[in-house]
Amino acid sequence: MLSIKEINKYLKNNLKPSRYEHTLGVVETAKALAKLNGISEEKAEIAALAHDVAKNLSKYKMEEIINENNILLSEVEKKNFNLWHSIIAPIEAKEKLKIEDNEILDAIRWHTTGKENMSILTKIIYISDMIEPNRNFPGVEKIRQLTFENLDKGVIYGLSESIKDLLNKNMLIDLNTIKARNYFIL
Repeated sequence: MLSIKEINKYLKNNLKPSRYEHTLGVVETAKALAKLNGISEEKAEIAALAHDVAKNLSKYKMEEIINENNILLSEVEKKNFNLWHSIIAPIEAKEKLKIEDNEILDAIRWHTTGKENMSILTKIIYISDMIEPNRNFPGVEKIRQLTFENLDKGVIYGLSESIKDLLNKNMLIDLNTIKARNYFIL
């Protein structure tokens, strides 16, 4: 694996400046949540740094990676190009950043939709992406507050708010997000 310094340099050179700033906000949030929840701050930092590694690739390039790796997309994923960067992020993280840790790769993969039975690290990257300091949307303060009081309560609230937002925008909702929320309340 590349060092944190090398990963940071790669991302600074390969992400748009606003995306890089967002990434640094996710790192700050993820490290704080890792410390609070008793997991490796270093793993949280690496996963947070790498979560959007594929974000600035073109639609054509993402489609090429999906096809080369024989990734079968769900109907929702086929229609929602915004999900593709997280689907191919583990591939890019392995190739470009030399990350081999499966827990980190899992957190990177599920940072956009969440999934059932997330690890603590995966929950942290999912919610940190949503609540990092540069995020500013109605209700973000409540999600931040809940998350820092209790990670699971923050994540379920974040999932619920995400689903409401997608419903209000009449957008497709990835089944993994629904399954993730249901997992918490079953």
